[in-house]
Amino acid sequence: MRCTLPILEITQPVGTFYVGKMNSRRLIKIAKTVRRDEDGEGIQRALSEERSKAIAKYCQDPDAAFPTPIILAVKEEDVISVKGMENIPGLYELVFDDKKHFAEILDGQHRVEGIKLAGGFETDLMIVVMFDLTEEEKAYIFSTINSNQTKVDKSLIYDLFELSAERSPYKTCHEIARIMNSDRQSPFYGRLKMLGKKGQSNMVLSQGTFVSYLCRLISNRPQEDMIRIKRGEELEENSRYVLRQYFIKERDDVILKIMMNYFGAVAAVFPEEWEQSDRYILAKTTGYGALIKVFPALFAEGVKERKLSRAFFEEKWHGIRRFLKENGIQLRSSEIPSGEQGQSYLAEWFRKGL
Repeated sequence: MRCTLPILEITQPVGTFYVGKMNSRRLIKIAKTVRRDEDGEGIQRALSEERSKAIAKYCQDPDAAFPTPIILAVKEEDVISVKGMENIPGLYELVFDDKKHFAEILDGQHRVEGIKLAGGFETDLMIVVMFDLTEEEKAYIFSTINSNQTKVDKSLIYDLFELSAERSPYKTCHEIARIMNSDRQSPFYGRLKMLGKKGQSNMVLSQGTFVSYLCRLISNRPQEDMIRIKRGEELEENSRYVLRQYFIKERDDVILKIMMNYFGAVAAVFPEEWEQSDRYILAKTTGYGALIKVFPALFAEGVKERKLSRAFFEEKWHGIRRFLKENGIQLRSSEIPSGEQGQSYLAEWFRKGL
């Protein structure tokens, strides 16, 4: 089918390119990806199925947005014509046959593949067209785009959920982080680096870390939950995520109270280890991660005994502390490895002490 696409000429130091919009279904028909093979051909990285599936899932969001352009390399000889519009400087008409692949994706392959996987999803996409690039120029454009991108701090992303009118696991966990950081009775009072910015020496845990780990007690698919809530769909319960039942019932206050009791008990039983983060690992990311990992086991004990009070958690942690002392386990940063390995190691010792 013969198609006409208005495109606007843009000139920048890198050269001249053209900006337009195209329906996603049509873009899928005319665009291809040339991935780098063992012989060194192509410039694109290997496709990440996980990332493509995540984008396909995102397409279900009623507020899905794709504001950044898909960058295409096009040979002028592969299209029917490119001609300027009379009396409108800088505006051109690109005429092409949408039954043939004539555009190579330089940036945006995962967005295109994700939208393709989404099936019935359809939307307009911004595109940038660059004509008659050499392989060296394609590689330069690709490497420049991807090396100069700055990853957005997770703490900022979680903080922005406060602006959302809809409920979501991330928003709930962000609000709990905010309250626990500002409440003088909280074990985390003044200890979270909100927005991930540098702060005082006692701020040893970032907001992003606090939220992402706490969220694991509510959901393994927080974005999917957010989309379902927006669409007015009910969330399914899952006993593997022990705080999920309270989130579904919109009892965020209960989640907050349980976290206050739980971490308040840890801080009371291990006062030195909790306060002296320069020497001990308990209040740092490794210790916090381990405390989250062992929480479901302690929660199950509390449900069985019908107790989730601070006194209940203190009793359990006193027992764990005695067990650690008997086995010569100290929570010093110099003795516990950092990262997931250290979290799993520490969580296992906590479980043994129950």
